[in-house]
Amino acid sequence: MCGSRSEGCFVASRAGACSDRLKSIPEKFYIEACDDGADAVLAIDRVSNEMTLTGKKDVPPSTNTRPICGIMGTVRLVAGMYLIVITKKRNVGSLLGHAVWKAVDFDVISYKKTVLHLTEDQTQDNKTFLSMINNVLTTDGFYFCTDYDLTHTLQRLANVSHDFQEMSLLERADQRFVWNGSLLREFLAQPEVLDVPDPVVMMKPCRINGKIFEWILISRRSCFRAGVRYYVRGIDSEGHAANFVETEQIVLYNGGRASFVQTRGSMPFFWSQRPNLKYKPKPLISKNTNHMDGFQRHFDSQVLIYGKQTILNLVNQKGSEKPLEQAFAKMVTGMENGMIKYVAFDFHKECSRMRWDRLNILVDNVAETQDEYSYFMVDTEGKVLSQQKGTFRSNCMDCLDRTNVIQSMLARRSIQSQLQRMGVLHVAQRIEEQADFEKIYKNAWADNANACAKQYAGTGALKTDFTRTGKRTQMGLVMDGVNSAIRYYKNNFSDGFRQDSIDLFLGNYAVDETDGPTPLRIQKDWKFITLPIIMVVAFSMCIICLLMTGDTWTETLAYVLFWGTAAAITAAVIIFNGRDFVDSPKLVQKEKMD
Repeated sequence: MCGSRSEGCFVASRAGACSDRLKSIPEKFYIEACDDGADAVLAIDRVSNEMTLTGKKDVPPSTNTRPICGIMGTVRLVAGMYLIVITKKRNVGSLLGHAVWKAVDFDVISYKKTVLHLTEDQTQDNKTFLSMINNVLTTDGFYFCTDYDLTHTLQRLANVSHDFQEMSLLERADQRFVWNGSLLREFLAQPEVLDVPDPVVMMKPCRINGKIFEWILISRRSCFRAGVRYYVRGIDSEGHAANFVETEQIVLYNGGRASFVQTRGSMPFFWSQRPNLKYKPKPLISKNTNHMDGFQRHFDSQVLIYGKQTILNLVNQKGSEKPLEQAFAKMVTGMENGMIKYVAFDFHKECSRMRWDRLNILVDNVAETQDEYSYFMVDTEGKVLSQQKGTFRSNCMDCLDRTNVIQSMLARRSIQSQLQRMGVLHVAQRIEEQADFEKIYKNAWADNANACAKQYAGTGALKTDFTRTGKRTQMGLVMDGVNSAIRYYKNNFSDGFRQDSIDLFLGNYAVDETDGPTPLRIQKDWKFITLPIIMVVAFSMCIICLLMTGDTWTETLAYVLFWGTAAAITAAVIIFNGRDFVDSPKLVQKEKMD
């Protein structure tokens, strides 16, 4: 089986091969497991919000019943509590014999039967909060497994204690990747009704030399310091990096297992890059913060979890990105930690003028380190043959496009060795020579890039033509231009709402049911409406004057110059005050905004 991209890790309740049942009466919800042998029913009081386990015999017979595929959790909005359920799922394959599902559709159900108790402003705020929750739910990438812990790598699961294995999936899950942990807080008293999902996509048979094996790619996106491209950069005070993703490549063949883990994440110090209508806002390093505290926390955690670290910093070493690279290098040197190695590689400079073969300079440079780190491998009898002793932590500015290209190349080098040791590839064979598998491999990594990019930047990834084909193409450059234009629009005019949606979903912002105003009612000042109107009117008049000439050319020129100047001056004022005109988050905490 071949698997590609997984998008963040989410938890859900019961969602096996059959459907659970949600029964509703005005006072309660009843959730029945699909297992006919199970008698326990989860009862949720729609008035007191209390959750209890009861028997099927206690469920009223005359209830409104509907099939559901699982529970995402509950969330409190202005109108009260809401239950979020999975209403449709699709099987995408299996991992080690465990079915993996994709959550396709959801429903957000109010505990209350009416919203007549709300004022007009409260009703509008409640609708906005609901649209935020739905915005996250409709982002493609919710995958889950009900009887296997996908939040941990194969190596971590192989080294856990017996007590750990006895815990419920929710209790033992890696909380970095439990995206709806906040939604499940009400369910923690009943952990036995919960199962932990995780994302895996595109599972298809792979064959080399007549031997069928499974190849799976899982990317787990951290819910700590989560958000969108320009509003969440750097780290927080706890050392959590923005857009942190753990990517695990798994190979399963004839009872043997192997995995190779890499990570990506924003440069782990305090910096920001707020949108301001410019195509590429200037990144700013905080001058009033002790960077080393958060920096140290971040890498202490990384070393504890993954072992040795090799940082692959792919940002430009000139222009606006240069100070970030210099700061990163200086902090690594200042930490004096022998477990951490720093490698800077100016991706754009090295690959300029379509010289993509020069990426091999970096791969060759770290080849010895990759061999030292090795990978996790277990033979057919369950004996551990090797452990991964360290990881490559890659980053560019967004940790998307450049990062994904490099990660796919390191992963190819790893799978080459794994398949040879497993006996799938002959010693003299190269993975690049296996045309059918190479096509699957490249497309899967390109899909991985797209899925990461859509959540963080709002569009598919750039440079995926190289990942898919091994070379840059003219059409790929055109598509990069289109995606860049879409990113510009979304980053400036819709990412504030997306950031608020993520913060609400993750519980970073809690809705207050009191009658007081919510942050949603913050009004823009006069410039937000007045200046764009003046600019549009002035530009329109300039065009009209060009089309409807006056009595003399000097008269026409005078009108065009007047209105053109007015439009240009107004545009300049708007650009100068760019931050006032972008869609900024209203709910986000100050630490993320700085």
